[in-house]
Amino acid sequence: MAPIIHCVRHAQGIHNLCTANHVIPDPVLTDLGHEQCRKLREAFPAHANVDLVTASPLRRTIYTALEAFEPVFKAHPDMQLIALPDIQETSDVACDTGSDPQVLREEFAGKNVDLGLVHEGWNNKAGRYAPNNRALKERARAARRWLKARPEKEIVLVTHGGFLHYFTEDWEDSSQFQGTGWKNTEYRTFTFTDEEHKDDLEGCPLDGDNATLTETLESRKRRGKSGPTPSRDQQKTLYQIGTQGWDDQGLQLSTAERESAKVPEGKEVDGVRV
Repeated sequence: MAPIIHCVRHAQGIHNLCTANHVIPDPVLTDLGHEQCRKLREAFPAHANVDLVTASPLRRTIYTALEAFEPVFKAHPDMQLIALPDIQETSDVACDTGSDPQVLREEFAGKNVDLGLVHEGWNNKAGRYAPNNRALKERARAARRWLKARPEKEIVLVTHGGFLHYFTEDWEDSSQFQGTGWKNTEYRTFTFTDEEHKDDLEGCPLDGDNATLTETLESRKRRGKSGPTPSRDQQKTLYQIGTQGWDDQGLQLSTAERESAKVPEGKEVDGVRV
């Protein structure tokens, strides 16, 4: 049986304070970010059921996972957080570009972090990790398929606000905040559908299972949504609207494209960039 996936957006990082901080490479969490981790740790109801924690290899996601899901690691002393390059953030700006593997190995030495999949070049935003829709859809699908094949029953995935829309293929409210519909440390719970889809949200044919996810009714209710998640056909429309909205704002693009677009400064409200 395919696992349950608890998806989490990282806690507030220094780059979330203002767009000027987007030039900071691989930023760490703010004091508020650490407090958000503490609150998530206390509020998350399924620590006892989680048997795998994964995270993007950026520092803010790793620290969020280690702090917020500390009870999981305490209950399983031999468990290691698996860092997955495929779930890194979407753009190539400095704040969304990770550190070199050796830097990460030194920083997280002695901690419960498995960096075995973090290869040289994972933080080169080209090819597989390019900031374009095709590459993003492909690595999001690869991550879903990798997780679907895992033997664990409940998995935590800590990643980024923009990438979460590609990973979950849920584009409802995708521009509620700046480039995402997810708050810092918000978690939502998903299961894999029984139906195998053989095309993506643009209708492009796939070479096998899409590994489609659907949010649980309990998860949607927890965040104030009524009824089931939008249908796949509805998500195809929401995807077009969402990606166009991001393009119009100059978000989730390459550095060159962002520099030629008008990116709003935004502001911080209750720890969330808006």
